[in-house]
Amino acid sequence: MSDHNDLNRRGFIGAALGTAAGLGAAGLAATAQAAAPAGQPGNGHTDLSQPPAAGGPPPPGAPGSGGQFSPIRAEVTVRDCEVEGKLPKDLDGGFFATGPDPMYPRLPNNIMFDGEGHVRQFRIKNGRVDYMTRYAKGERYLAQDKAGRSLYPMYRNPLMDDPSVRGKSRATGNTHVINHKGLILALKEDTPPIALDLNTMETVDPIYTFGGQLPSTQPFTAHPKTDSRTGNLLAFGYEAEGFGSDVVSFFEIDKSTSKKLWETKIKVPYVGMIHDYGITDKYVMVFCVPLTIDHEQMKRGGIHWSWDRTQKTYFGVFRRGGDGKDLRWFEGPTRSGTHTMGVFEDGNKLYFDTEITAGNPFPFMPNRDGAPPDFKGAESYLHRISVDLSGKGKVYNIEKLFPMSMPLPRQDDRYNTVPYRYGYGACPDPSVDRRVAGACYARLDLQTKSYKLWNAGTKVSLAEPVFAPKNAKSREGEGYLMGIAYHLDQNLRSDLVILDAEHVEDGPIATVRLPVQASPQVHGLWVRGDLYPKG
Repeated sequence: MSDHNDLNRRGFIGAALGTAAGLGAAGLAATAQAAAPAGQPGNGHTDLSQPPAAGGPPPPGAPGSGGQFSPIRAEVTVRDCEVEGKLPKDLDGGFFATGPDPMYPRLPNNIMFDGEGHVRQFRIKNGRVDYMTRYAKGERYLAQDKAGRSLYPMYRNPLMDDPSVRGKSRATGNTHVINHKGLILALKEDTPPIALDLNTMETVDPIYTFGGQLPSTQPFTAHPKTDSRTGNLLAFGYEAEGFGSDVVSFFEIDKSTSKKLWETKIKVPYVGMIHDYGITDKYVMVFCVPLTIDHEQMKRGGIHWSWDRTQKTYFGVFRRGGDGKDLRWFEGPTRSGTHTMGVFEDGNKLYFDTEITAGNPFPFMPNRDGAPPDFKGAESYLHRISVDLSGKGKVYNIEKLFPMSMPLPRQDDRYNTVPYRYGYGACPDPSVDRRVAGACYARLDLQTKSYKLWNAGTKVSLAEPVFAPKNAKSREGEGYLMGIAYHLDQNLRSDLVILDAEHVEDGPIATVRLPVQASPQVHGLWVRGDLYPKG
């Protein structure tokens, strides 16, 4: 048995686990590096005294943080949680999220994005909140649980997989969650979803293929969109024709029947991480950034990606519902953008709002040229990319929108494919020095280019927030903003904070207190109560 597979529960020593908690990529890097010895690929250059890119409190696991994201590995149920303040009477639904929580210890040169998906739900109904977490039990989880050891020891590197699991799904479901036909689908962009029961959160399908409409090996994005007019599911998958392929598949799935209504494939300039995208009534938009596949690195036992600063970026546009032959590419300098806040069209002009970094957005991922992590280059700010399809230009335009770093911007998901006005996110307070800035939730007004902030202080880390409309017909921005606050001075004991989304500056109107650390989160979702299955 090779050493890299000899990772079992008895040898588990609890390496630090990062989370996308509004700290920025550099903060995540510091968290990951805290657990990894120097000299390993992608390690050895991190200075934990370096402030996080997004400012605010130090990342969990850093000196003075008061907490560390060790793997939780416990499925937790807390009934009738303690609530401070008053829950809104019209708030009925569930706040779901998922994040990586490894069953077995990661290799030192692995990264925090690897680990089994640990899904959580805060069920809010009739003034009561119940908290529940369950693992997304895909084929990877089940195989490792049976073997009692790690069988997939390296992030997205099938060359390292144990021979016993060759051909099985590598799905972890650790990145995002969506609601589809009364199921919670736990997503990871290199594999099909894992389906969980919306009420019990028990896994009901380890490889969910939309009634056979998705091949069992088909990658499925972690950021599908809901059509704002029809409610249909819009998605894509990169490396769609096999591991390392330069083909991206785009498709639309009927919300009721799960049948594919349209699909097309395009080729991209290079094989890179396409984490998110944009789609409107008429157009599909995709941003190609140079976090590219590295076959030689994988042969050496490393991860899937490395940052290639020699590559340009490419912004692609083609007509939705077509065959992709009208695809146009607009070029730009080396940048990264992984999370789309919103998109819209205005005649022949297209607008794509996303967070942008000048360099490698994840300093814990290797640079292809061997350079050390660039924390400054990892700072992420909201920008607007725009193109005019009536012109002959081949370069996209770009404009910075707000002064604060915000790596995980969100919107009201009812506006995924149409013009929108408001955005939300976790960020540092831009009015003070980053080293002492408190962690904030922000409401952004794209029309007036203004914003409102709630500053939670320097003793908490705030996870990505989620917007919950008051009801299905409430106007844009009318509802609640909610997210997790990890208390850095209480060993990461966590609260769910609920704010009036139109008055975030007033602070939480209700705080749901957990007696434990919340499970890790990358992305989250609000599901209205009327969308839950009956019974």
